[in-house]
Amino acid sequence: MSGHSKWATTKHKKAITDSRRAKSFAKLVKNIEVAARDGGADMSGNPTLVDAVQKAKKTSVPNDNIDRAIKRGAGLEAGAASYETIMYEAYGPNGVAMLIECLTDNRNRAAMEVRTALTRNHGTLADPGSVMFMFSRKGQVIVAKEGDADEDHLMEATLDAGAEDITDLGEHFEIISEPTDVVAVRTALQAAGLDYDSAEATWMPSVKIELDVDGAKKMLRLIDALEDCDDVQNVYANMDASDEVLEEASAE
Repeated sequence: MSGHSKWATTKHKKAITDSRRAKSFAKLVKNIEVAARDGGADMSGNPTLVDAVQKAKKTSVPNDNIDRAIKRGAGLEAGAASYETIMYEAYGPNGVAMLIECLTDNRNRAAMEVRTALTRNHGTLADPGSVMFMFSRKGQVIVAKEGDADEDHLMEATLDAGAEDITDLGEHFEIISEPTDVVAVRTALQAAGLDYDSAEATWMPSVKIELDVDGAKKMLRLIDALEDCDDVQNVYANMDASDEVLEEASAE
């Protein structure tokens, strides 16, 4: 049940670092607002909102920002925007397949930002459906290696809740499930006295492309450019690379 994904490790560390940026705070708040809009402000009946709030708190988004986002989304306070989700399919350097998830109140702006970031960084937009089939929708729960959080304990706690695989990411474990089982896995961890860093649905590639240093540098630059776009919420890619390659590629 164990394994190791170099890019998954880097991606998780990168998310923690990037979360310190004000722009990333805004994206987390946007997620909360949409979750509250779709499922209401009552956290006991809205697991998507619970996970969005948990993720925001783990990355130090102020409680006042979280509370106001919930109220805006639920219609209890003015100022909510009308957001919609758009998924762009693309190819990066070396034929890396990409899914670019946007949450926007302006489709034209989102399309222009994504297209510009791709064009300037050796990427191209792909036809709808030409990339999506390489990815599967999965549930992902990240647990830090702290206290009783070892692989056997995690498996024992989450197997009956729907956990399919546990991957060793170095400083964290990644628990994979069906997206509909994320809440059950999260709840099972809490019942076992185990904390988690994040719990959400994600897109996971069926086949990965191993990159050398040059390819990894280009992909990291492209991902950074996309994530700098206000409307881009998540970038999924079927890239992978060794620790040594990623360390050298990230050194600049």
